[in-house]
Amino acid sequence: MKKYLSKIFILFLLVLLTLNFSSVLQAQEISGELTIFHAGSLSIPFKEMEQAFEEKYPEVDVKRESDGSRTTVRKVTDLNREADVIASADYTVIEELMMPKYTDWYINFATNEMVLMYTPHSKYKEEINSDNWYNILLREDVEYGHSDPNADPCGYRSQLVWKLAEDFYNRKNLYNDLDKNCPPNNVRSKETDLIALLESGSLDYIFIYRSVAEQHEMPFVLLPDKINLKTNKYSAYYKRAEFAVNGKEPGEKITKVGQPMVYGITIPNNSPNKEAAQRFVEFVVSKEGQKILSDNGQPPLKPAVTNKLNSIPENIKPIVKGE
Repeated sequence: MKKYLSKIFILFLLVLLTLNFSSVLQAQEISGELTIFHAGSLSIPFKEMEQAFEEKYPEVDVKRESDGSRTTVRKVTDLNREADVIASADYTVIEELMMPKYTDWYINFATNEMVLMYTPHSKYKEEINSDNWYNILLREDVEYGHSDPNADPCGYRSQLVWKLAEDFYNRKNLYNDLDKNCPPNNVRSKETDLIALLESGSLDYIFIYRSVAEQHEMPFVLLPDKINLKTNKYSAYYKRAEFAVNGKEPGEKITKVGQPMVYGITIPNNSPNKEAAQRFVEFVVSKEGQKILSDNGQPPLKPAVTNKLNSIPENIKPIVKGE
């Protein structure tokens, strides 16, 4: 009996050693630098993902750059820079500016919503709410800002919110009034650049994603679901709003139509470290990556959804679904 138990114990140890060895081999399969260009609103969750990923794959050195999503994509398409992963706050940026030349697939992995963020020192913070926010902003002594629509999805989403608000509140010329009272100096290249202006008191309010407000533990005004671009329930209503941004070529315009906001991720064709890129994208859409997103106030899509299931890397296929 003792000999039998000893054999079982030895077999158990061998199995454990084999599993551990396989994990070590998997971790050693990938190495080198992994360059990730991502939306500014993903800075905090992707920082945590970077740390967790490097623990899992110690031979990989993750290098991240955050910017407005359209600027992020143009680093590859216009500046010919190499990147292993592109993560955009709007999957249509990948679709419109990268496909088919720079990639032919993307994975939708998270959502968000627009809010109006402020500080404890913002003017009229005790009065403002989801019903009167536009009246507060239009007061002469109030300063508010948004990101650049041609650089950042948060920028054109803020404009779509203003257009929807005009219809929702039945307030004639509301969009023009909000636009006229928001000078160019109150516009920055990406939404996270606005936070410094808000904290310094230069701005009282900024239009930004809810996840960013929660990550910075800042107060914010919730906007009605019919205008915050949050939910599929009002997809048809969101389409009432349109806003034109710069296209691929000089002078070209792309019309952005209101729709629920969805983040997208892809691996550019010029990725110099495709093996590591494939593992990172897998990590983002895995349960571990989804938990990091959730913990940072960013609802993940469960499961993530791809536009072209046959084109994505084999290691990712089991945990995503096709459109």
